[in-house]
Amino acid sequence: LFTDGMEMEPPNRLVLSPEPGALELTEGNVESALHQLYYDPDMDHKNVAQKWLTQAQTSTQAWQFCWPLLGPDKLPEIQFFGASTLHTKISRHWADLPIDQHQTLRMQLLSHISHFSKGPKMVLTRLCVALASLALHTIPQAWPRAVSDMVLMELNNHSHCLALLELLTVLPEELQSCRLPQGRRAQLREALAGEWTVVCPLLRQLLQKQEAPSQVKERCLRCLSSWVGLDIPLHGESEGLLQDCFAALSDPELFNTAVETIVCAISQPDCQRYTDALVNLMPLVLGLHDQLKAAARDGDMETSHGICRIAVALGETHSRTLLEQVQHWQGYLSLVNMILFCTSIPGHYPVSETTSSLTLTFWYTLQDDILSFEEDRRTVYLQVYRPVYLQLVDILLEKSHFPSEQDYISWSSDDKELFRIYRVDISDTLMYVYEILGAELLSNLYDRLGQLLMATEGPAAWQDIEALLFGFQSIAETIDVNYSDVIPGLIGLIPRISISNIQLADTVMYTIGSLAEWLADHPLMLGCVVPMVLQGLVKAELSVSSVSTLKRICRECRHDLAPYAPDIMTVSQDVLAKEIHKSSQCMWLMQGLGFLLSALPVEEILGRLTLLITPHIQTLDTLAHQEPSPTTKLSIIHILGMLSSLFTTLDIRGQDQGSEGTIPAQTRTNPIVVILQQVFTLIQNVLSKWLSDPEVVKAVCGVFDRSVKTLLRDFAPMVPQLSEMLGQIYTTCPQASALDLTCQMVRIFTGEKDHLGPIKHLIELVTSTTQSIFQQGPSEHPDIVESFMQLHAEALKREPGLYRSEHLDVKSLFYCGILALKFPETPTAKSACLFFAELVCHCVDIPPIGQVLHRDGKLLIQTILEAVGGQSPHCLTEHFSQVLFCLNRHCHTLLSQWLKEGLHVPGFPTAQISMEQKDTFNQQLLREQSNKRHVVEIVNEFSLLCRGLQGPTGHSADY
Repeated sequence: LFTDGMEMEPPNRLVLSPEPGALELTEGNVESALHQLYYDPDMDHKNVAQKWLTQAQTSTQAWQFCWPLLGPDKLPEIQFFGASTLHTKISRHWADLPIDQHQTLRMQLLSHISHFSKGPKMVLTRLCVALASLALHTIPQAWPRAVSDMVLMELNNHSHCLALLELLTVLPEELQSCRLPQGRRAQLREALAGEWTVVCPLLRQLLQKQEAPSQVKERCLRCLSSWVGLDIPLHGESEGLLQDCFAALSDPELFNTAVETIVCAISQPDCQRYTDALVNLMPLVLGLHDQLKAAARDGDMETSHGICRIAVALGETHSRTLLEQVQHWQGYLSLVNMILFCTSIPGHYPVSETTSSLTLTFWYTLQDDILSFEEDRRTVYLQVYRPVYLQLVDILLEKSHFPSEQDYISWSSDDKELFRIYRVDISDTLMYVYEILGAELLSNLYDRLGQLLMATEGPAAWQDIEALLFGFQSIAETIDVNYSDVIPGLIGLIPRISISNIQLADTVMYTIGSLAEWLADHPLMLGCVVPMVLQGLVKAELSVSSVSTLKRICRECRHDLAPYAPDIMTVSQDVLAKEIHKSSQCMWLMQGLGFLLSALPVEEILGRLTLLITPHIQTLDTLAHQEPSPTTKLSIIHILGMLSSLFTTLDIRGQDQGSEGTIPAQTRTNPIVVILQQVFTLIQNVLSKWLSDPEVVKAVCGVFDRSVKTLLRDFAPMVPQLSEMLGQIYTTCPQASALDLTCQMVRIFTGEKDHLGPIKHLIELVTSTTQSIFQQGPSEHPDIVESFMQLHAEALKREPGLYRSEHLDVKSLFYCGILALKFPETPTAKSACLFFAELVCHCVDIPPIGQVLHRDGKLLIQTILEAVGGQSPHCLTEHFSQVLFCLNRHCHTLLSQWLKEGLHVPGFPTAQISMEQKDTFNQQLLREQSNKRHVVEIVNEFSLLCRGLQGPTGHSADY
């Protein structure tokens, strides 16, 4: 309601009561409340005043007390509140005002706007917005010529002119921001667009008036920006007005506003209908080229930035339209070259220039449009624009250059991050350039790199080499370069690079990583790059690039890495022992080693795996005997995380059909299982001291969770032990991670009779413990409730027979689900819906489920209707629909009865919906037993009605 910068003399404090109606709504009390809001040092008193003033604005009396607040003797902030109150009443409570008072209100507003034309500006703007809102309520029926009437205001007075321009500016803005049904909004847009013939000549007249103050011209420009959002036609006098805006660019005071207006106008997609106007704009934009060059030469970033925005707005928004104007191809080519100049503006982004980044999306748009034409025209355009894109490559590589090390050190961390993002954008742009230039681009990069590395006159600047490699990497990351004939040469050149700089070394690593798939098809070339990657692996400053590259090579080339495996394992074990890398990179490295080990002969894996993890297991054993501390905890979680990462990718199941000599799958024990069995007691020792710490428990569960997901049924030997341990964990200190791991076990092993016993016992144990949590109040444990519901949904799906057991209290479980449906956390309510959808499907074949549904199903329906009616986020409607769909298929008769009883309660689930609408919903839902999507649509429509979000046409209101 209020703006900063208001100054009031502090009056005597009046402490208001927060109770509505406790203080009479009078002019004096409103003023006292405003004084209290601004000057009372007690925040509680300020909040009471804010609440009271908000209530005052919505009261019927506000129509009366707002006018005295606008008196000339009042302070500006009081006048502002009066004007804001008027806008609130008109925009939100228009129906409260009798029709015979509409004309009087309009005249009062016009009179006050005239009075406040000299300021204060904040009061004038609010009054203009209020009149704009009134106009939108009365156009076109009661006030068909609203804009024309406004324009008839006296313009000889400078302040009146500014007031009129303010009024005309806020009118389209109010249309965009107010709440209206879609049909009414379209009607008003059409009506206002029809008034443009009155507004446009006025704006032209004022912009062309030599003696008009800059303030008036600036308001004209802003007014045009506001009106172009109505899709006004860009021809005739409108085209002339846009040309006037270009003329305003020569005025330094108007430059920025003129740029905003021009960009806003020509960025409207609807402008594409006015091809001639767009063609006529090209000379105006090209006419700015000399001013652009001068600004670039003088380091005037503001001017170059503005002109570039105009050129890009025209070239990018209307690229295809202008390309189709074949007779004007030279003009558009000139515009493209102007944008190319903007891309090449000297300086390092973002320290000494910020313009070049504006152009990068244009180059994608242009190539996309060129390639979208039919073959004949595409061939012509490629011939014209290939030279431009070749120049663009040179420019982009130059712009991607790092500055000197001395300069780079002086950059702020924010500037370095912006430069990194800028290079990512350049990388994307080079990928688009490849679509135009194809193999020629890679050959170009390769030839230039070869010349630099083979030069005899001295070493090249590292930035030049880095930029070319960066170009290669940008393309190889996303384009299939497997058939490029220059990649072998590139691989051969990489070892010749003298790495004396971190940035260059990083790019070398990333370039090798981007070629991992190519190396998988050409394993003979691995010998050229693996030693370089291992050299990078031992350097902390290359941690991210070297580890990620090794991981990619291990993933893509694992079947050809056997000759390099000893070196990779040795170096990796060494850097892990020396703690060279941060924890996250250690996880990546372990994942890479998992890929590597997976491809080795089965009989070798266990030995290498043992060598790799033994030092970490020994460290974990030491930590398990130490007293708990933050440092110990981090170390334990780190080691457990490394094991999890390793077990995520160490998958030998593909070798089960292996070559001669491979141990048959059914007679061998998976190496991961062997390791887990060896360390199981150690992990129990860790848990004995950390069982109440959720992060450590989560890390322990993570080790087994990753193992189960990777091994699947190969994990079977561990099921009894793990089931017992999970039961101990959960009964001692319930954790969502333990439930999630239990769910994984259910998903994989419930179908196997040998394992059903321990898993069944585990489910009963965690269910009993969780039901105790529900009895004590589960609201503080939404993660446990979510995982609990997911566990039972999975169990019902995989082994519904479990629910015949007398040890599983289905009734109690049902009530837990009802509570879960009401949780404010979306994932928790979603998992509860999943649980009920599975539960309902077994109401016939599982007697305990049928009994509880027959007895308490009405409560389920009531809860779902309340949720759909507005008590739960609307995004959950589809999930509640799933439960209703299952009920309709499996309990149709009972559902019909429950719906009838629930929906006939007055005001349920909300007072927003009529009995007729509830009957319609009931009938539509009960008819649909086969099409789930139709049920979602029916429930969604009902939910919107309950929330009051439906317009008179039956479609959601347009906000």
